[in-house]
Amino acid sequence: MKVYAVLGDPVEHSLSPVMHNAAFREMGLQASYHAFRVGINRLRDAIRGADAMGFGGLNLTIPLKEGAMAVVEPDETAKAIGAVNTVSFRGGIRGHNTDGIGASLALRHYGVDVRGAKVLLIGAGGAARAIAYQLSREGARIVVTNRTPERGLALARDLGLEFRPFVEIEELVRGSDILINATSVGMRDGDPRLFDGSMLRAEQVVFDIIYSRETELLRDARRARAKAIDGVMMLVYQGAAALRIWTGLDAPVDVMEGAVRAALRG
Repeated sequence: MKVYAVLGDPVEHSLSPVMHNAAFREMGLQASYHAFRVGINRLRDAIRGADAMGFGGLNLTIPLKEGAMAVVEPDETAKAIGAVNTVSFRGGIRGHNTDGIGASLALRHYGVDVRGAKVLLIGAGGAARAIAYQLSREGARIVVTNRTPERGLALARDLGLEFRPFVEIEELVRGSDILINATSVGMRDGDPRLFDGSMLRAEQVVFDIIYSRETELLRDARRARAKAIDGVMMLVYQGAAALRIWTGLDAPVDVMEGAVRAALRG
């Protein structure tokens, strides 16, 4: 039986095991998927250990995606993004990034075309980098903002995008067609809002990549009659792309979504 896993810190909230194990059962594969809490200081040991033990592959989540670049041999996409969310062990320890295509397919799933759209991207971590890279290639006009300006500036500089300071968030929200929250704000009850949700408009798209709960941002979007998209389909599509990298097989997207939605309902 092949073993797969997601590494992160924290990682207890992850529904990747539920999703991938459902996919393995549907595909008839002898495989299992687990979650392991791994800090950035032990990432190299964890990845090399998984390779030594014959793991089929890994996913990486917060805060490991950028640090993994120093451990793996990144493919062209991961190198351009500067972050890794998927590790394969065929022919070496190779790093990939499926977050960007996952976000793009999630938006398409809900009928959103990013070509020519004004996209406000909040965040500057590994997921934000992947989303910015993919959507800019598809013709979106992206503005990056981040509460820590240095990280936001670095992302914008690396990918040739515009950066605006977070103090301008009200103007940026009002001027966007698509707003994407790629931060962890909203993952926990009691998290502060990124901005006053009353500024949202009905014609906007609000995409929050958090999938573990309905965030205040999504509630604000629904109150404004904007199109509100949670992070479930991004999780599913990036996971399907990872499965293809590991196995060469097409993943059962509907089964994966159903497993995640069922787990969220409890």
